[in-house]
Amino acid sequence: MELNRPLLKQQAKGLLSVSKPSAVAAGAIYVALGALMSFLSARLVGISYETAERIMRYYNEGNFEAVMRLWEDAQPGPAAWGINLLLQLTMVVVGVGFTIFVLNTVRGAAPALGNLLDGFSMLGRVLLLELVMFALVFLWSLLLVIPGIIASYRYSMALYILIDHPEMGVMECIRESKRITHGRKGELFVLDLSFLGWNLLSSAPVVGYLISVWVTPYIALTHALYYERLSGHVANENFSAP
Repeated sequence: MELNRPLLKQQAKGLLSVSKPSAVAAGAIYVALGALMSFLSARLVGISYETAERIMRYYNEGNFEAVMRLWEDAQPGPAAWGINLLLQLTMVVVGVGFTIFVLNTVRGAAPALGNLLDGFSMLGRVLLLELVMFALVFLWSLLLVIPGIIASYRYSMALYILIDHPEMGVMECIRESKRITHGRKGELFVLDLSFLGWNLLSSAPVVGYLISVWVTPYIALTHALYYERLSGHVANENFSAP
């Protein structure tokens, strides 16, 4: 049975307008945290505009010794890299919490903004899952870009499965994701492609953050609704969202 993509996206928009607590509010918190973490990360391990400008000036002048000296001086220390790693891991786990909130919203299962912190209760398994999936996608990408893209869709449902079945191991979740996405990876790719315009708008400077507040939960809700059908939690694609 073909995916009714317009219906799925219509249901996601409907949830955006009626969900309580608001999925847009959760999206605003998630996007704001992501922006804050990115800012802190740039301050910790990034190079300032003034330093980059000086490096380029010395490079254009052929003063490579000054370029190397400035570059070495601008490198952050181990403590900065360590804090930056913690920031990145925190956002991964908050992202899991956001997914939990979205699933609860789709199911009408008493979602709460506190769900954004629920990922910390499964920190170890989430990080292991992310690490294993990254390794698998990377290995497939060594063949060519397309096998890597296919692999990323093959394992795209593993996180949902881990959230629904915390008793399952990481490899079990990955194998189950592979099973339920069999023959559906192209369908999911087209679904993601249908959000291209929104994603481009979200990448715009400054205003993109405001757009992301709506777009982020919209896309997440659509994916969650798709998972509900794909996993068999909902038998028919024409189901009514709560």
